[in-house]
Amino acid sequence: MTSIPISKNSANTSSFSGNSRSRLKERTLLFRYLAEINLIFGAWYLQWRLTHSINMDALWLSIPLIIAEIYSYFGGMMFVIGLWRPLVRQVKSLDQLTPAIPSSDYPTVDVFVTCYNEAPSIVEQTAKAALAMDYPATKLRVYVLDDGNSPEMRAMTEKLCIEDLQSPKLQQESNRIDAELSGLLQRLKQLESLTLNSIASEQWLLDLSEGQVETTDKKAAELLQSMQQLFVWLNKNQDSSNLDSNTISRLLTDERHKLEEAIRQKEHSLLEIARFRYIARPKVPGVPHHAKAGNINYAIFSGETSGEFIVTLDADHIPKPQFLKRVLPYFYTYNVLAGKYESNRIAFVQTRQDFYNLPTGDPFAHRANLFYGPLQQGKDGMNAAFYTGTNAMLRREALVSVGLQNFSDEYAKDAKRLDEFDLVGGVSSNSITEDMNTAMRLHSAGWKSIYHNESLAEGLAPDDLSSTLKQRLRWAQGTIQVLVRENPLTKPGLSFWQRLHYFKTMYSYFSGFATLVFISCPIIYFFTEIVPVKSYGPDFAIHFFPAFIVNRLTFIAATWGIPASEVWRSEQYAIALFPLLIQAVWSVFSGQALKFQVTPKQRQSGIYLRLIVPQLIVFTLTILGILWTLIRFASGNLNEPWVHLLNSAWAIYNLFLLSAIIRAAVWQPQKMT
Repeated sequence: MTSIPISKNSANTSSFSGNSRSRLKERTLLFRYLAEINLIFGAWYLQWRLTHSINMDALWLSIPLIIAEIYSYFGGMMFVIGLWRPLVRQVKSLDQLTPAIPSSDYPTVDVFVTCYNEAPSIVEQTAKAALAMDYPATKLRVYVLDDGNSPEMRAMTEKLCIEDLQSPKLQQESNRIDAELSGLLQRLKQLESLTLNSIASEQWLLDLSEGQVETTDKKAAELLQSMQQLFVWLNKNQDSSNLDSNTISRLLTDERHKLEEAIRQKEHSLLEIARFRYIARPKVPGVPHHAKAGNINYAIFSGETSGEFIVTLDADHIPKPQFLKRVLPYFYTYNVLAGKYESNRIAFVQTRQDFYNLPTGDPFAHRANLFYGPLQQGKDGMNAAFYTGTNAMLRREALVSVGLQNFSDEYAKDAKRLDEFDLVGGVSSNSITEDMNTAMRLHSAGWKSIYHNESLAEGLAPDDLSSTLKQRLRWAQGTIQVLVRENPLTKPGLSFWQRLHYFKTMYSYFSGFATLVFISCPIIYFFTEIVPVKSYGPDFAIHFFPAFIVNRLTFIAATWGIPASEVWRSEQYAIALFPLLIQAVWSVFSGQALKFQVTPKQRQSGIYLRLIVPQLIVFTLTILGILWTLIRFASGNLNEPWVHLLNSAWAIYNLFLLSAIIRAAVWQPQKMT
């Protein structure tokens, strides 16, 4: 496996005082200065465009272009504001905190490995890594949540459960519990003997006082020994002075009850020592299943899970041994006055998402260091870090309380939803991007979030264009769904900055329309010489180029530390996916039924040019337009060469942007030799 190097600031380190600390990301002040200049120059350019450059003779083209530019400006404004306070966090591992937390006081954790139709071998790899995490065996349970109810998955789980029970870790734990149980049983036997002797001695003394028996040296010795044993026990457990027989009897009875309860708990611990389990929910016909959200919620409310914290892992995301100990410290705050750790208001901690199967060059732009870096750090600085569904830990109390409140609100509107109670009471089922919607609900209820920028799990990224487009379409559709159903601008409880971050993400998925305008303008000009901008002379250059240059410098400052090739690939896909984004908007607003589609974890072979027909048409028309310009230039029939040159540069830039998805459509993995 390979992993993306992480910043030394997010690594496991003890080189700072206290248990945790945070600071602004490096070069934040430089970014802020550039961002302010960028916004000023951008506004100056837009003012000039609105007042001096709109071509009134071609409003059908000039109006869409100015709207696209205004849309882009406000998107850029929200982008830079969202990066205003990026936090870099450092935290000590759970076993390095000061003062220390005894391992016996560690919280219980449930790991949910969600799956539907993945190969059991993939899930087994994830499950084994989860079971191998560095954490007390009795505090950790791993659940395979099989939404596909596959016999093969169930068989794999049973096999791995037996293997885990036979592991040295569980064998040692079993022996420890068994030894403690034996000790409790021995104490109970001694107590019963002591109680019987006490009763017998008391009865003998009573009979002796009534003359019904005669004393003997042997009987007196036995009586003395019994009384001595009783007083030894009383001295250990109770002040033995001024105790009458009734009090002694009550004390013995209370102690027996305590021992019996402790024995029952130890027996239960032995029965429950299996920490790898399988859950497949029943799917009642006619009742919505809510896909991944329903899968997780059923596990929460089925009564089979009870951990204080829940880790959600996609079927293919393999956690590292230190995962739990690196994340759990965020959920506790040390109370100096009380002298103990106390729970805080952190609802979830999201860690970065990495992959171990990325091919050279990452043709599908999966390496999301921009999002799992500056963007998430910026959200974190404003208590708006997003939950992204995997590689995250959630507080059960927060998830259940907020989920039940939302269910109550929905039930008040529609009583028929009672049948869905165990499927919608935790993670949001209101969108096919249940993770982001869940985070927004938790934030609106006053809970807080953390983004921990450390690679603690690695998974499989789609390695074909078909799977990649399915995944991106689901993200876009689900995010727009949330906007329609729970608009963050009007949702109660969110702070201004939280509203900004959620709305900014939703706003970005409408960019397909603006992109279509931007890439169409040069093509239209090549064949018609119709321009949306009235002036392409010095006045245009004075207003456009300073704004463009500062904009690029601002973006460079924001993405500092991320390889330029990766930033460029992300930019290419932001433009090249314009048909998918338009499709997502249309599908939501036209009321089409949207289904959660699981991203395939195994390569779907083939060439996928049929999936990018719109991009191919634009690419071809752009090349033809440039060739037509060259032909006209060679024949001496080219009007306004400067304008043609400018549009040719614009068109060539568009070609480079679109080339990424064309390459991805024909990309094939290297053959093994």
